[in-house]
Amino acid sequence: MTDSKKKRMSMLDSLAAAGTPPAPGSMMSSNRALRSARDAVDAHHVWELDPAEIQDERYSDRLDPKDVHDLRASIEQNGQTVPILVRRHPTDPNRYLLVYGRRRLEAIRASDKVNKVRALIANLDDTAALRAQVSENTGRRDLSYIERALFAQELLDSGFDSQAQIAEVLNVTRSAVSMSISVAKAIGTGLAHAIGPAHGVGRPRWEALAKELGDSRIEIDDLSRVALDVRAKAAVNEQAEEDPQVDPSVAAFEAVARHVRKSVSSTFGKKPRSKTTALVIDGAPVGAIKRSGRALRLDLTDVDDAFAEWLDARAQDVLEELHDRWKGET
Repeated sequence: MTDSKKKRMSMLDSLAAAGTPPAPGSMMSSNRALRSARDAVDAHHVWELDPAEIQDERYSDRLDPKDVHDLRASIEQNGQTVPILVRRHPTDPNRYLLVYGRRRLEAIRASDKVNKVRALIANLDDTAALRAQVSENTGRRDLSYIERALFAQELLDSGFDSQAQIAEVLNVTRSAVSMSISVAKAIGTGLAHAIGPAHGVGRPRWEALAKELGDSRIEIDDLSRVALDVRAKAAVNEQAEEDPQVDPSVAAFEAVARHVRKSVSSTFGKKPRSKTTALVIDGAPVGAIKRSGRALRLDLTDVDDAFAEWLDARAQDVLEELHDRWKGET
């Protein structure tokens, strides 16, 4: 095997090592998915394709487009060093579907100096393509918590049968998927995009914001305007070289969090009063349901493990069924 061919074969593997390494189990699974994608590449040849021939029907992951502009400038100056990965369109022989490399593709589409995108062409089905995308996306250092949470939610909304299946694809626990999806739904796509990726703002602070949103009566559109105003001011300051170290999306998150806390404080004046109702199954206590403000929390602390797994896998369907019953009764 020539050195050139070895280099091409290792390109996909090198992507798994980019950024902060994931946990050992996740790393092994990511490497397997990327190696499988590499092994499916047609003759490991790097092609130069017309960007217009490539369709991007994948799940979105990023919230901040700024890095695309930086990448475009880098590609125009230094060339595209890492190929994207595409697969052949199932019905149109002259088109391709993107597996991963969205930022590189968008950067080249936006360039007036580069008109071809370097790509590897793989023979992958839908499931294999998704696993390769997930492995490449979740292994990157600069994918923030809220971006990962929205990604998990989009997988669920796009036809995945259960959170357990998403957990298997993402190589995380079901509880982590459940929590991230609940946070993504509470925050909402619109507000999340208004805030931005907010790198460095981790799970606990997003969970706290989601809970406070449930306790408040503030309109999401108002919060989105707060976030967008902060980011617009930060952009002006950045152009004036004032506070260049401040991440605009982190500043937007902080502003939204302050606004929500202020709203909760002015609405209730003190900690919202809560109501707790005990729950029983077959005469035995199994937990409680707690109502606080606009939030409703279900705690099942003493249920059969098999029932808990069944409910965990079908929670969304059960909730929708109850909601339909409520609408019918009211």
